Amino acid sequence: MDRRVKAASVSVVSNTTVLAMKLATGILTGSVSIMSAAIDSLNDLSASTIALFSVRAASAPADREHPYGHGKFENISGAAQALLIFVAAVYIINESVKKIITPAPIVTPGLGAAVMAATAVIDFYVSRYLLRVALETDSAALRADAYHLTTDVWTSLGAMGALIVVYLTGFRLIDPIVALVIAGAVVRVAYRLTRDAAVVLVDVRLPDEEMALISDTIMRTPGIVGYHRLRTRKSGPHREVDYHLIVPASMPVDEAHAIAQDIEDRISGRYPGAHVITHVEPDTEEVMSEPGTEVRGEEAA
Repeated sequence: MDRRVKAASVSVVSNTTVLAMKLATGILTGSVSIMSAAIDSLNDLSASTIALFSVRAASAPADREHPYGHGKFENISGAAQALLIFVAAVYIINESVKKIITPAPIVTPGLGAAVMAATAVIDFYVSRYLLRVALETDSAALRADAYHLTTDVWTSLGAMGALIVVYLTGFRLIDPIVALVIAGAVVRVAYRLTRDAAVVLVDVRLPDEEMALISDTIMRTPGIVGYHRLRTRKSGPHREVDYHLIVPASMPVDEAHAIAQDIEDRISGRYPGAHVITHVEPDTEEVMSEPGTEVRGEEAA
């Protein structure tokens, strides 16, 4: 089984368990902060289900209709998950305001605090696992799911703290106040996920450090003159790179091809799954005069 699919499946099982625990406890205690945490977990379950389907779709090979592969399914998943988080935040805010205006009693706050502590521990370890797999596989869907569960840790700890205060002092108003703070944290994560998904969906170029590494890989190649028209973008975990390689006009075609293949292999070696396209050009005056042309120095030749 693909590592991403396995991780997403673990997330679905974990979120189902945590949701059941929170819903039962929220109904039993009448705590708005626990119910807010339960709604956040329902959101997490929806998000992890989306992530599971998206990583399955993204792992499919390129085909006639999708010649660049299906990687952006993961980025669409990230955007959908961010939308779900925003919806959860609106619900939490609405319920919190209602509880502030019309306070309601909280039953067995000690039990509620214990359950919240347990769910926080579960979510913490699952979120760390998802994030580790997301970083190793460069999965946008799993990264979004990991952030989802991180907000769940916050909501659980916040609800636990509120219930402890209620248990010790009887100050019930702390419950909806904590829920509002949780909502603020949830909105922050939703914004971050939306931004990250949008960057890829609108084909923003790769980060500066990756652009510099690709440029350095090209320029360190013996026998070339330089390059220009470097374009990059990302599709899910995959990088798309195309550029024009400038070689001496007298260089045989087979030698130029071998050099281009070597550069492509080294870039793909640094970024597994990268799709690199090289267009070879001779070092004519017209080509060399094009703006943005990078030329190897004599000491590098």
